[in-house]
Amino acid sequence: MANNMEMTFPGGVVVEAHFDGATIRTDQPVRHGGGGTAPAPFELFLASIGTCAGFYALRFCQEREIATEGLSASMAWERNPETKLISSIRIQLTLPPGFPEKYRTAVLRAADQCAVKKHLVDAPAIEVVAV
Repeated sequence: MANNMEMTFPGGVVVEAHFDGATIRTDQPVRHGGGGTAPAPFELFLASIGTCAGFYALRFCQEREIATEGLSASMAWERNPETKLISSIRIQLTLPPGFPEKYRTAVLRAADQCAVKKHLVDAPAIEVVAV
């Protein structure tokens, strides 16, 4: 069964994605001809990686009733200077105070199960067609 997402173009270079009752708005930075009113699509792509890994770490803690106050994640990336494409991404989890040492490796494995990352590793075929 195919899933569908509809894109609309409400003005300027704003593109909105509509899916499952939610709207995700994108824009371009002013330096790229946009209004800077929302994240650019590529920024959302990067955010999807970080938030996905963060979600898996959060759920790991919640399922084990480990306090999540102080849990956070940050992400850094490097670009290949020749291709300008991202060559590496590093996600750093800051574990909450008192996080059980016996779960340190397991929470990293949980965050590494991110579905977005899995789709990058085993990328789907993408086809653009005009109708």
